Amino acid sequence: MTRSTTSISVLITGTLTFIVSVFFTVATYAEGVILPKVPDKENFKVFLLAGQSNMAGRGEVTDDDRTIHPRVLMLSKDGSWQFAVDPVHYDKKVAGAGLARSFAIELASKDENITIGLVPAACGGSSIAMWEPGAYFEKTNSHPYDDAIARTKRAMQDGTLSGILWHQGESDSRPDNWPVYKDKLVALAARFRKDLDAPEVPFIIGQLGRFEAKPWTDERSKINAAHITAAQEIRHAGFVSSFGLTSKADNTHFNTESLHEFGKRYALRYLQVVNDGEDSMFH
Repeated sequence: MTRSTTSISVLITGTLTFIVSVFFTVATYAEGVILPKVPDKENFKVFLLAGQSNMAGRGEVTDDDRTIHPRVLMLSKDGSWQFAVDPVHYDKKVAGAGLARSFAIELASKDENITIGLVPAACGGSSIAMWEPGAYFEKTNSHPYDDAIARTKRAMQDGTLSGILWHQGESDSRPDNWPVYKDKLVALAARFRKDLDAPEVPFIIGQLGRFEAKPWTDERSKINAAHITAAQEIRHAGFVSSFGLTSKADNTHFNTESLHEFGKRYALRYLQVVNDGEDSMFH
């Protein structure tokens, strides 16, 4: 073996050793599964994901959506932390790419000391009436509100609840539902905060999709107005525009590219909300 070959071999070996050592500072290997190491509670920022299918995500999963970010985790169905890859949600078999990972990656990029923990709780097709204590939603065989509280409390054993992301309203775009929607949403934000003992946690509301092939009905416009008004009435809340985002062929769900962008918009609005306060992890 020549000296140059030996030098290259040493260099490669050293590089691989460095990569492996860095990887295992954020993960462990157990029973064939790579598990992340959970950071200290102060630097582990937990976010509840709530609403219906456009929060759960119905986008096509790409290679990027399955690429591990060492500081973006998700709470799995069994209550363990795993690296966040899509689908983050498991409400229905059709769950796919969503907005949560791009939201989390964007926040993680702002502070190298924090890790983001995602708590999936959205239920495709659920109306806001299903987001009340004890309500059972047959389509997902679940209790959306009760399950969200239980999962978030589990996550808060390890991390600090730092925000609630909400995207819902399609199922309430009906003549009998929209008149009470705003009051129900304001009450829901208050109930989340009370039951999670997090009175100041930011509450971020995303706008419904406005797709060219499926114009809004009057009822959907009313829900949009309710979202905007609720974001103004709820303390530490924000509204995220979906302007320019596009849908899948079903004209109901955001496509993958738009979900990635929507997640970044949620992160930007979240940062605007928290940075208006005196205490922010991103100051």
